[in-house]
Amino acid sequence: MHDIVDLRSDTLTLPTPAMREAMARAEVGDDVWEEDPTVQRLEDLAARLTGKEAALFVSSGTQGNLVSVLAQTRHGQEIVLDRDSHIFNYEGASAAVFGGVQTLPVATERGFLTAGQVRASMRPSNIHIPATGLVCLENTHNRHGGTCCTPEEIADVAAAARAHGIPVHLDGARIFNASVALGRPVADFARPVDSITFCLSKGLAAPVGSLVCGSRDFVARSRRVRKMLGGGMRQVGVLAAAGLVALESMVDRLAEDHANARALAAGLARMPRVRLDPGKVQTNIVIFQVDREGGSTELAAGCLARKVKIHQIGPGAIRCVTHKDVDREDIDRALDAFREITKPW
Repeated sequence: MHDIVDLRSDTLTLPTPAMREAMARAEVGDDVWEEDPTVQRLEDLAARLTGKEAALFVSSGTQGNLVSVLAQTRHGQEIVLDRDSHIFNYEGASAAVFGGVQTLPVATERGFLTAGQVRASMRPSNIHIPATGLVCLENTHNRHGGTCCTPEEIADVAAAARAHGIPVHLDGARIFNASVALGRPVADFARPVDSITFCLSKGLAAPVGSLVCGSRDFVARSRRVRKMLGGGMRQVGVLAAAGLVALESMVDRLAEDHANARALAAGLARMPRVRLDPGKVQTNIVIFQVDREGGSTELAAGCLARKVKIHQIGPGAIRCVTHKDVDREDIDRALDAFREITKPW
């Protein structure tokens, strides 16, 4: 049990002692010159895990998504994506600002585009209309509560896009959560798509960094884009070393986070004015509604006073995320706080 139970995000994980030691001992070189051996080992491992030809170490998931978009589109094109996706909601309109690319947000049931929706979103050849340039998916899905789509669902969407000559990018920020939850290797999810990104700094607990993976040609273009965005880092092996530890030792334990999230959801579902379906919690994100005016604000403030931090994501909506720095005792303590606050409701 920890002094403060922080359920706001899995980005709050602290590096493990093994990561700190690896960072201190990392063999480094100038990565812009492609001479950092630790970065090269990390990129090689990422490529193998995703089944792609090559990979590129970038500073963040947002930068990884932007690099992937810019490397596969041109000014005046349009990206098809889910209306609740991270790229559409949380990346500062970067595709439009830096790439001159328009987004076409599509409402989905679970956060995942269907093949039919992709086919319906393809633009006809017409000088008045932007040409479709890229289809973007997200797995697991943040705003839909960490839901997973299967490799087969991804393959259906990719086939629909490719029938129109359109590449597909997968924002796999938490793809290892999907892999553990569904019992499928990450390469199965990555195989149908042209590019995939994943984060080291969420459930895998590294302090910083993401990987962009795809063909050698795509990664070469991405390396150029990364440089233009100011993302060329020098002796960055000190960070890549933590990423290697994350991929080698932190994946299997994600199952613990999923179990803790299910326990949290089951407890919340029994409380007054709290609305969620525990059966839909697949990974480490629990989103629930508070059916009481001002209730979510009251709950967040009350929890904070009890040293439990949660994230109010909208009117009446709360998000909690489990991670390696939250154990089962912490979950029980958070549920005790929720019970005390909601009991009078």
